[in-house]
Amino acid sequence: MAWFRRQPAQPEPHAAPAPSAEAARAPLHGQAERLLRRLEWTVLKRLDGLLMGDYRTLMRGAGLDLADLREYQLHDDVRHIDWNVTARLQVPHVRVYTEDREMSAWFLLDLSPSVDFGSGPQSKRDLSAGFVAVLARLLTQRGNRVGALLYGAGVDRVVPARTGRQHVLHLLHSIQKNLHPTALADRAQGNTTRLADLLSAGVHSIRRRSTVFVVSDFISEPGWEQPLAQLAQRHEVVAVRLIDPLEQHLPDLGLITLRDAETGEHLLVDTHDAAFRHRFAAVAAQREEALHSALARAGVDALELSTADDLAEAVMRFAELRRQRTRTGGGHTQSGMPLHLRPWARSRDNGASAS
Repeated sequence: MAWFRRQPAQPEPHAAPAPSAEAARAPLHGQAERLLRRLEWTVLKRLDGLLMGDYRTLMRGAGLDLADLREYQLHDDVRHIDWNVTARLQVPHVRVYTEDREMSAWFLLDLSPSVDFGSGPQSKRDLSAGFVAVLARLLTQRGNRVGALLYGAGVDRVVPARTGRQHVLHLLHSIQKNLHPTALADRAQGNTTRLADLLSAGVHSIRRRSTVFVVSDFISEPGWEQPLAQLAQRHEVVAVRLIDPLEQHLPDLGLITLRDAETGEHLLVDTHDAAFRHRFAAVAAQREEALHSALARAGVDALELSTADDLAEAVMRFAELRRQRTRTGGGHTQSGMPLHLRPWARSRDNGASAS
């Protein structure tokens, strides 16, 4: 059966009202509501009960009360060393804190054109929005505050840290709005991504000690390593890397045209050539190694999210990452041990093994 829709009567030219700003924003608010509601049913319901009791293992609060002093151990955070006690006892001691429940989390979101890529039904942008929505909702349910810095052609928007479901909707709306009017016009200029600008903005904007998620595919001009290390000196930083399987291994698709999402440059390649596919995989592996080394030098934890991943499983991987970090006393990737304390630690360990 065919259905026909009656065409509305055409109004007079002078009678056509100009669309209001609220009417223009309504579709975006509806999209944000539908996305969050879908994630609440498909992801958050599956996680319900799996993360119970893991509050203190997932995040670290900003308010700390001194609880005890103990001798320095390997992988302790060097920022907790009490230098007065260390000077008196001639043995490094660290402060043990009781953590406050309330914390602040910030999302530094790379929304540059390269995250629009996706070889399957889900793009890296969709994956980023879903991860932010789920994690922000998990945090705000417990009274924590979340904020965001959005990077498109530049640092386009700052969403202040607040709590509540309405704020999560506002955050999702801001992410979706970044695809519209001005963002699309700026992209047409062919500007390349400068992730250093986003990280530097985070260094100067986030005053209170927080947990910071840098959500990006890290396809950027060089120079972002130093701002990332500066951010990690004050905050607990997690690099959430967005990847797509097609970026690692190129299948045999014959003769295809590839387009650079940021510069608009087109390149004709023959993927049937096995030698070309081998070179592509080698370059991708080399970039992977360089990126992992840069993140380790910056002292940040890394979580990889693939467009082929299940979002609930990805959040559980993040929870396990935080548990491992807590079991090791802050993780080996954050601050490490100062150079002047390493000989003392080696001699202590050697003495313990000899005994």
